[in-house]
Amino acid sequence: MNDKTKSPQKGLTYAQSGVDIDAGNAFVEAIKPHIKRTNRAGVMGSIGGFGGLFDLAALDYKDPLLVAANDGVGTKVKLAFETGRHDTVGIDLVAMCVNDLVVQGAEPLFFLDYFATGKLQPGIAEQVVAGIATGCELAGCALIGGETAEMPGMYEAGEYDLAGFSVGAVERSNVLPRKDIVAGDIVVALPSSGPHSNGYSLIRKLVADAGLDFNAPAPFTAKPMSLGEALITPTRIYVRALLQVLSNTGAVKALAHITGGGLTENLPRVLPGDLAAQIDLGALASADNVDADARAIFGWLQSQGGIAETEMLRTFNCGVGMVMIIEPDKLDAVLLELGEDQAFVLGEVACKKADKPVNYAGALDWS
Repeated sequence: MNDKTKSPQKGLTYAQSGVDIDAGNAFVEAIKPHIKRTNRAGVMGSIGGFGGLFDLAALDYKDPLLVAANDGVGTKVKLAFETGRHDTVGIDLVAMCVNDLVVQGAEPLFFLDYFATGKLQPGIAEQVVAGIATGCELAGCALIGGETAEMPGMYEAGEYDLAGFSVGAVERSNVLPRKDIVAGDIVVALPSSGPHSNGYSLIRKLVADAGLDFNAPAPFTAKPMSLGEALITPTRIYVRALLQVLSNTGAVKALAHITGGGLTENLPRVLPGDLAAQIDLGALASADNVDADARAIFGWLQSQGGIAETEMLRTFNCGVGMVMIIEPDKLDAVLLELGEDQAFVLGEVACKKADKPVNYAGALDWS
């Protein structure tokens, strides 16, 4: 009887199915320097555990409430694919979360991200996380964890999606909006840097309908930049400036982050039911601190798509990324605290009429 040696069979590996654990581990090592630069008081431990730790007791809060927010970047990530620029969508991701925290009066403390792709390309993923870290630095919060999901068959080659989650804290007595908003309070606008991260499904349709390429020169500016570069400008992060105003003036009764839905849909979220916002579009048109490129983008979008004014105002931020409602007698103090180029009066609070929470006077003018 002859002995036959049975050779071991070679079974399938996870890598053969499209998931590369080694690449994922290398990616985690590559992003550690980016995470380290977001370190702040309260951070405990390092990246790599099952959860991120944060010590609220390390901060000088007396009666804190936690505030949580999560968001994504929407179809703006498509521009990153089209342009090959992946270092700014992470800033957008952080901005969309932390700007929502500060409108409740909260200081952002920490951030977590979710990055999902069909096949992990460590170089691209690192650029995204580098942008997230930059956003966290701008907001003063720590990147304490996240998840990288490699899911073959779920995404087209070279594509990914993002989600973010952030937690902040605010003293119970300082939660916004305040309950003392009254007719006569002043509506103050902080300019946006462009469309931020909203309305990009419409923007992409306009570009496609016009037969334009995102790598072609931007048709609305003389600056040497592509259409994609102009449109991918990251969302402005208002956290540090607003926390300073809240702390130093005590004048802010409410804040509204102007995202999807524009002024029309977002301002009513912070107003009592019997009050409305009277918005002077002429003030927006004449404001010299609205970025010229942002003004040009909105003008081009409206003209290119033949978009009605009402649709513009309920789709895009139209040059206003954040709104403050403040006490009239403290207006000068607020404007001084922000700086002359950072804010302008947009209107006032009034009694609601005909069940319209936002009323517009004047017209959009991008000239």
